[in-house]
Amino acid sequence: MSYQGLTNRLTKEEQDFYDIKNAAAEFYRVNKVTQEIERALNDVFFHRPEDVHGYLANYFTNFSAPPRISRLKGREVYDAKGQLSIEAELFCIVCSKEKSMSSAAVSSHLAPKEISLDWKATSQERAKHVLTGLQWINGPLNSMLKDQNPCDQLEVDHILSNFFMARYLEKKDILDREKQENCSHSGSDEALHSLPPVQTKDKKSTDKGKKSSAAEKSFPPAEPPELVLCGSLAIGSVSLAVAKTGAKIQGTPLYKYIAALKNREVPTKLHIPVPLVTLLSCGKTSPGKLRLLEEVILIPKVGQRVNQIITMTLELQKEMARIMNTATKAGATQVTVCDRGALAVSCEKPEQPLDLIIEACTVLELPLGTEMHLALNCAAPDLMDYSKGKYEIATGVLKSPDELVDMFQTLISKYPAVVALIDPFRREDTDQWEKLRNAIGGSCTLLSDITYKSQAPPPPGARGHVIKHIHETTISDLVRMTSEHQGAVLMGATGSEPCSDDSLSDIAVGLGLDYVKLGGLSGSERMTKYNRLISIEEELVQQGILVSKEKHPPPLFPEKKNTGAACYCV
Repeated sequence: MSYQGLTNRLTKEEQDFYDIKNAAAEFYRVNKVTQEIERALNDVFFHRPEDVHGYLANYFTNFSAPPRISRLKGREVYDAKGQLSIEAELFCIVCSKEKSMSSAAVSSHLAPKEISLDWKATSQERAKHVLTGLQWINGPLNSMLKDQNPCDQLEVDHILSNFFMARYLEKKDILDREKQENCSHSGSDEALHSLPPVQTKDKKSTDKGKKSSAAEKSFPPAEPPELVLCGSLAIGSVSLAVAKTGAKIQGTPLYKYIAALKNREVPTKLHIPVPLVTLLSCGKTSPGKLRLLEEVILIPKVGQRVNQIITMTLELQKEMARIMNTATKAGATQVTVCDRGALAVSCEKPEQPLDLIIEACTVLELPLGTEMHLALNCAAPDLMDYSKGKYEIATGVLKSPDELVDMFQTLISKYPAVVALIDPFRREDTDQWEKLRNAIGGSCTLLSDITYKSQAPPPPGARGHVIKHIHETTISDLVRMTSEHQGAVLMGATGSEPCSDDSLSDIAVGLGLDYVKLGGLSGSERMTKYNRLISIEEELVQQGILVSKEKHPPPLFPEKKNTGAACYCV
């Protein structure tokens, strides 16, 4: 009987049911549902798993549509210092359901220029940054990334960077217009007062003025700081959340996912960066008069496992604390723990913390100066007294840039275990960078923090750079920077890092860095990262793909020839 004849004999209800059955059969045929169900049933019968329905669920998951970003959600969180920050949460449509895939937060702090002793003003400024970042995440970024492939990190980061650059140029244009308006008003005022009063000077005062002018001319003014755009930390947070989501979708650890981004495929061998541990802090916020040594950093023996380094460093810190409690010749009698997780000691001279470490290493029979070394984070740009044109290395003790060159030269000569100086000068003191490199370049490496000047050329004499994963820095940015600057790479955290995120360790391993600086051995926000580094090392050992450090010594030390400037992330 023909279809027309059959339908003529059916009731309306029967005809509707018959049409639905035919439509369903066609739908299943087009989507090959029947064939796949048959294959699945044959497959499950052949394997006979204990969890039949779980096996079938996994079987059909392989045929589901690729996950797509459905939305972003930004929320306020508090960082390790108890300051407001941002966390970005990413949702995807997976197997026709929306799921929360990952969340991430990156370190955030204001530029040095914006740091204020006025707690209320600083809190208001930070709140403004956080509010803008939340508006970006929950508004335009949410719309722009909807339906994007979370596994296409390069494309997502390209969208994020373009959005940020548009906001940056808008803000810069506003500031430039304000500057022009201020200059025009200033020019009108100067024209009204163009005739200065006549003054007489004796010869002595004239000569003094000439000397003062010459001194001012020889002192390079501060470069304008990089603009830290309100909301910028939203960019880095979203980029990291996307990377964590991509790794989760592909069922691979984040460090292997990032390694594949950098090398186009997962390397067959991976190594663990040597963790550089902050031992002491004698900077501006530490007790005592000394301000110069923001961090004294331990460079451990090459080839040690991470847990061995931690155990050894903890013993060293205990011995230093014992020595300080007995008021030995080191002269540091007051000790606290700073926000970098290290001992903050009360010292008056830079020799005192170094003497303390040497004495502790001698007691413990640690090979300082042969297999273990030290790096000094001087943070000198924060010590400049611009009214005097000198660095205040200790309370009431001022040194000109040239005097600082002589001081560093004497210090390195006396303490050969110190093989690296971070930020010994401002970037503007180019002559002194070069003088110091010529004086100690054979025994000590100079490093420059380029967090706020990432596009500027490095100071002459700097053989490496410190880079911090903060603000608008995307995962793709880190891949690019570490690819452009071959050599030893240091990566570390700031004091205002997220409380429980251990992604920094995965990033350091995935980028193939030789060094990672996570701070001192105190505080859950740092120990979480050290524990993650230990976990990754154990995974690589179990998989038989861990490269021994003895075969690949990091080229931090000057005697190891380095073909280019190294890139150091903090």
